[in-house]
Amino acid sequence: MARGQSEAAARSARLSLSFSCLGHAYSHLFGPIFSVVVLALEPAMSLSHGEAISLIVVGNVLYGVAAPAAGWLGDRWSTTRMVAVYFFGTGGGMLMTGLAETPLQIALGLAVTGLFASIYHPVGIAWVVRNASARGMALGVNGFFGGVGPAVGLLSAGLLTEFFGWRSAFIVPGALVVATGLAFVLLTTRRVIVELSEDRRSDPPASRDDAVRAFAVLGLTLVCSGLIYQATQATLPKMFSVRLDDLLSGSVFGVSLVVAVVYLLAGGLQVIGGYLADRFALKNVYVVCFLLQVPILVLAANVGGGPLIAVAILMVAVNVGSLPAENGLVARYAPSKWRGFVFGMKFILAFGIGGLGWLLEGKMYDLTGGFTWLFVILASLAAVALAAAVLLPSERHRPVAAPAE
Repeated sequence: MARGQSEAAARSARLSLSFSCLGHAYSHLFGPIFSVVVLALEPAMSLSHGEAISLIVVGNVLYGVAAPAAGWLGDRWSTTRMVAVYFFGTGGGMLMTGLAETPLQIALGLAVTGLFASIYHPVGIAWVVRNASARGMALGVNGFFGGVGPAVGLLSAGLLTEFFGWRSAFIVPGALVVATGLAFVLLTTRRVIVELSEDRRSDPPASRDDAVRAFAVLGLTLVCSGLIYQATQATLPKMFSVRLDDLLSGSVFGVSLVVAVVYLLAGGLQVIGGYLADRFALKNVYVVCFLLQVPILVLAANVGGGPLIAVAILMVAVNVGSLPAENGLVARYAPSKWRGFVFGMKFILAFGIGGLGWLLEGKMYDLTGGFTWLFVILASLAAVALAAAVLLPSERHRPVAAPAE
């Protein structure tokens, strides 16, 4: 009986990680999809690049600012029920966007999508932490799917927009997200996936002084990192269409394919970040990631041609590679019973304020006609984050990582 219970618990943990990984991929779909679709919307609706890109700003802000409430509900109500709401709401918002007729309706559909997509990070990441023994690797694998999401979104958006119109770029994945929600509800209803009330791995509690210091520092680094991530995501399709025009010949699908490759390769490298987060001090991994971002962002300001693709891969890889360490730091210093809410506060900074990176990209391009000054600003933000990250508390205890599930 005990063996059967153990096998059931292990199966539930594996399925929880699997659906969390799918959820992470889906949570990063609507931004990349829109970054490709916007290339078709500009001429179709007679909008400037800045005007078109601004349609997603409210959705991006809601993606962040609604996260604490979602995390609080996950802590107080139910993680698995909130995940179900996430699947249905996010898929429904994407379907609304695909059926929209005017710029205002597009903005409304994206706002609904962002609101429900805000559930994933505070609830889903806390869910991964609770079910994982080797947290760094679990967060790295989960983070990889966070990179797969943009890659699939970009590739599918380019393909669907090119051959079936921009609406299909939202309708097809929206239907897939809803279908995943139905499968998830079936498994939770039959208790194949069971919600845990306690962590599978417990760490000694951090001191109050260390926790206050850590979150003061993380508050700044999260804003900087979020702005870099969001602005980069908005920039790459437009930058590739401009700087690689000789290679891509203005093809929307060609642009989406190159950007998809960037995010897929960069996401794969996030697993390395998880490996390092299990074996080295989280602070050290986090600091090194910001240290590397500064020169890479400076290089991205003016590079073109084939080298631009390599620089873009490094730029995204180092940014997202910091996430396992970053999420590990949040989990380390947040009380278990408040973890969803604390992760929500993280994402209000990373995606709420960080979501303004889309607006920054659009405005800088309209003002300067290029990307040089945008990357100078992003490199400066990485330097500020580096200076802050070195002030994180030194870790006094490093648990031995258990084998990955």
